[in-house]
Amino acid sequence: MGDQGQRERNIVTTARSGFDRRAVINGLATTAVALGFPAGVSGTAVPLARVRPGDAGWPVADEWAALGREVGDRLAAVTLPDLAPAEATTLLKNPYYIRDQAGLTQSSGYLDGWRSTPSAYVVRARDAADVAAAIRFAARHRLRLVVKGGGHSYLGGSNASNSLLIWTRDLEDIALHDTFVPAGTGAAPVPAVSVGAGCIWHDVYDRVTTKGGRYVQGGGCVTVGVAGLVQGGGFGSFSKAFGLAAANLLEAEIVTADGRVRTVNAANDSDLFWALKGGGGGTWGVITRLTLATHDLPMTAGVVRWRVHATSDAAFRDLVTAFVALYAARLMTPHWGEQVRLMTRRRFEVNMLFQGIEEATAAAAWADLNALVAARPADFVVDEPLTFAALPMRHLWNGDFVAAHMPGAVVRDPRAGANPAHWWWAGNTAEVAAFWHGYESLWLPAALLDPTAQGRLVDAWIASAQHWSAAFHFNKGLAGGAATARAASTATAMNPQVLDAFALVIVAMDGDPAYPGFTAVDIADARDDRRRIAAAMADLRHIVPDGGSYLSECNFALADWQRACWGEHALRLEAIKAHYDPGGLFLVHHGIGSARSA
Repeated sequence: MGDQGQRERNIVTTARSGFDRRAVINGLATTAVALGFPAGVSGTAVPLARVRPGDAGWPVADEWAALGREVGDRLAAVTLPDLAPAEATTLLKNPYYIRDQAGLTQSSGYLDGWRSTPSAYVVRARDAADVAAAIRFAARHRLRLVVKGGGHSYLGGSNASNSLLIWTRDLEDIALHDTFVPAGTGAAPVPAVSVGAGCIWHDVYDRVTTKGGRYVQGGGCVTVGVAGLVQGGGFGSFSKAFGLAAANLLEAEIVTADGRVRTVNAANDSDLFWALKGGGGGTWGVITRLTLATHDLPMTAGVVRWRVHATSDAAFRDLVTAFVALYAARLMTPHWGEQVRLMTRRRFEVNMLFQGIEEATAAAAWADLNALVAARPADFVVDEPLTFAALPMRHLWNGDFVAAHMPGAVVRDPRAGANPAHWWWAGNTAEVAAFWHGYESLWLPAALLDPTAQGRLVDAWIASAQHWSAAFHFNKGLAGGAATARAASTATAMNPQVLDAFALVIVAMDGDPAYPGFTAVDIADARDDRRRIAAAMADLRHIVPDGGSYLSECNFALADWQRACWGEHALRLEAIKAHYDPGGLFLVHHGIGSARSA
């Protein structure tokens, strides 16, 4: 299996307590009426049986040609790129190359779950009219329909064989607004940005922050699609300060299963608008445009890095105990985000970000813990010294600036003719084209940081790390966050546990790309990784038996996914799905309504 320590990477969990699906189905009709939907709408709608190539009813050539004419010949058969081995090694680790391929997704699959497989046909949409035409065609011919923007879904949400793919790649318009009022709401005007559904966060940060001098709450990985992140709830490095990406959604244009182009917000189709804010991508229709609030930009952002390993179990426990106490006392604030992880062989690693405070203030917060390590050289070996680096936050997504001041932090798209401004964080390279062996996540309630509970948390974290690395992502829990961010996030469909969680713990492992015709997967090796991941999460789940999981970063085999991902909101989401998509045209794994769709 090789050196496990070198192969560990952070990302995953589950929560498996009872969620009564029958109670949800039986309650749908009542809930639908309470929401103002027509009587009789329920989760027992007749599922849409999909037609596949070779089946009676699969569109004939003339019907495909008619669709092609309707969308301006932006319909094509989907094929995989023909790459030589040397090309594949380079190009399949380039997220911009993958983004340009209709037949590829940013993850190549999930063990015993799914494999990236090209659709039969793609409509490369240029506007909402193209999207509507594709939706009507898929509904009329009972086709499996797939939507892809950034294509980053770990669960394979933008992938299905023998399907019709709606590709929003070309919907890339970005417009800044000094003031924006969602149509029909009468709300107070706020600064905002409208973006096409094909946009990635790199391009939005470039316009809003680097060029515009403001901040928009988006994702940490710059090649993630905007629409998918928002629909999943959406965390960025600074979520404790600015809330979920979904909480910043002001308005969206979406084409629903009936082919209607709708502008939804707090006043128009407010139920659907709420569902878009964390209810899951690929479920409600095809978003074509989103408008997000922007914020005053903090002056400073910075990074903290540190790697230490302990020479004994006792020393390791002392270090972890001291860190947990430090986090509870000084770091659980809107200024801090990102992660600290424990790994096998008693290793402790810090990769955190801060904003809105100066470097000296950030360093002062860590002084006591640094002193503890320095005072005990026999107990602790410093593999990488504690370092702080700050920069003007306006330049955080300025590739030229970051490359000049933090060598090795960014990777540029090396292809001839590529956009010279396009780059990605070097730390995200490992995730490009990943085949996931396992991926689990679990929200950790702030109650575990009470002095009387910290010992249990420390013990569970250390026990977990004996099996696999376990990373605490502090930006993926809103406890300790700004009051405004937490308040806005209550109006989303996310599991309410996120409001009281101080972190999301992630445990994961991936392997080499596993696209058709490329790298073979060592199944036995991958399943051994999965076993270790499960063991690591079991130790943490023991202290949070009813903990929820983040939809975008959860176990493909998560049994209790409705409760884990949405908690008390699952019932309402089911009713909304039944109203807007009663035939189940939009179907994704771990998606609302998927239990009743074919």
